[in-house]
Amino acid sequence: MEADRLAGTEPLAEGGRIDRQRLAGFLRDNVPGCSGEMTIERFRGGQSNPTMLISFENGRKLVLRKKPDGTLLPSAHAVDREFRVIKALAETDVPVPQAHVLCDDESIVGAMFYVMDFAQGRSFWDPSLPDLPPAERTAIFDEMNRTIARLHSVDYLAIGLETFGKPGNYIGRQVGRWSKQYRASETETIEAMDRLIDWLPENLPADRPPALLHGDFRLDNMIIHPTEPKVIALLDWELSTLGDPVADFAYHMLTWHLPRKPYRGLADHDLEALGIPGIEQYRSTYFKRMGLEDIGPREWNTYLAYSFFRVAAIRQGIMKRVVDGTASSHFAQEAGKLARPTAELALQFAEAADRSR
Repeated sequence: MEADRLAGTEPLAEGGRIDRQRLAGFLRDNVPGCSGEMTIERFRGGQSNPTMLISFENGRKLVLRKKPDGTLLPSAHAVDREFRVIKALAETDVPVPQAHVLCDDESIVGAMFYVMDFAQGRSFWDPSLPDLPPAERTAIFDEMNRTIARLHSVDYLAIGLETFGKPGNYIGRQVGRWSKQYRASETETIEAMDRLIDWLPENLPADRPPALLHGDFRLDNMIIHPTEPKVIALLDWELSTLGDPVADFAYHMLTWHLPRKPYRGLADHDLEALGIPGIEQYRSTYFKRMGLEDIGPREWNTYLAYSFFRVAAIRQGIMKRVVDGTASSHFAQEAGKLARPTAELALQFAEAADRSR
């Protein structure tokens, strides 16, 4: 299964731009509890910032996130933003690992990087949670819903993130940004993307009061407690910013609209039999937790069209790195090939929004 290929770690090949001796010395000097021999493994999953497990002889485990090697798109792979938001959230009830140090000395691992604690728990790449009983699936999905509501309820001013984004006209600016990123990484013509680039600016949802957004809120970006249905660490904050919380939540709900192949989605599962809440139930729970009024089909379909468009642009960025030879994952080409079908899904929701006028 694809989920099995993405789970866990594998040895990091010798060579490359990581100076192991300098890295070991840097960590011993800057992170408490590092002693003895150091080993490095890479996490198999993920398509963007290379992520590594650092283990020391005394049992200390850390996670290192670095920018990819090579020429990068403007504003992409912002590990410094990840570090900033994780440090800030340590003072809240949003579960994040302890972040230790950010380093911009590219001579150590070849690019800017940061180091945080390793969260020991369960990672799930298949959202249908095939190895769990229905009651535990129900509890984990409710915990995910609770966690995203907690995040969107954070007082970002109180934790020093008032300059973390420009909250006004969030979706309009995001459409502009991802349109530019898509054009900068375009490797073939995708008609659906061209149509969406024209359609979205004319069909934006009304502005909502801003919140702190994760940007990539999915089950596989969480570490679940080893034995309890509890999120102990929310990971991969590269796309975090300030903006419309419903846009962040709509992105999270794309899983319900995707088939299991090739997307690892839930659309063709019997959710009731699995104990997983359906679209309306899960969405209603979030809106109640946030104290927001639910929205109609036109606005919801517009949020979904925008969210799928954004994913398609990200997939295209992955394909560009494949073409350039700088992709960080063995499975990058498979992920990049999904740019076209994802854009076509986005267009379907745009058309559904038009029909709901």
